Amino acid sequence: MSIQDYLRILRRRGWIVVLAVVLAGAAAFGVSSLQEEMYRATVQVSTVPARPDWGLGNTAKDLMRNFAINIQTPEVAQRVIERAQLDQNPYTFLSLVKVTPDSSTFMIKIEARDRDPEVAKLMAITLADEFVDERTAYYAQQDKGNRIEVKIVSRAIGADMYQPQPLLNAVAGTVLGLLFGIAVVLLLTWMESSYLRTPESVERSLAVPVLGAIPVAANERGNAAYAAGQMRRDGLEPAAQRTLSA
Repeated sequence: MSIQDYLRILRRRGWIVVLAVVLAGAAAFGVSSLQEEMYRATVQVSTVPARPDWGLGNTAKDLMRNFAINIQTPEVAQRVIERAQLDQNPYTFLSLVKVTPDSSTFMIKIEARDRDPEVAKLMAITLADEFVDERTAYYAQQDKGNRIEVKIVSRAIGADMYQPQPLLNAVAGTVLGLLFGIAVVLLLTWMESSYLRTPESVERSLAVPVLGAIPVAANERGNAAYAAGQMRRDGLEPAAQRTLSA
């Protein structure tokens, strides 16, 4: 297709793309604005081996995955709820908590979410405290050289609001609307190309050259339509229709 063909399609169906972009962006912004506010607090817990030993380091890396699993159990959640006096059940608490180990830095990231930023921070800090206290008590019985030092990196944490984000969602909705609008225009163009509407489409479909065409003048089409309408109003049928009916 030539540039003129694309410009013709844009003039004819560009409104579809614009409408899809506006509707998708507005819908995404509206839905996001109706979402309740949610805050996220994050605590970093360090799990560094007590001595720089290659074997102990690898052991610590392997144990980090086990630590993350054990932190996210109903029993631990229940102790944290009682310790922080939270109005939650263990399964609701666990659904709002995410624990991610990073063996490259010997860090465990504990993330908690809640509608109240202070509650989110309390959940994250208390869960980290519970884990640190349990591990400290366990390693206190081990040889000092084989211990893994577990501690909270910093207790000065904040809680950022991650939901709603209407502007970000509106941008994402606009992009999706743009893609959807373009897809609709391409589909309509492809469907239209299968009809023999122009000499080019005839040549493309039949693979034969068009030698000539009989044009229909605008005034002739208008006169024919007016005559047919007048005959119907007079209770008469057009001649072509009478012939087909016969």
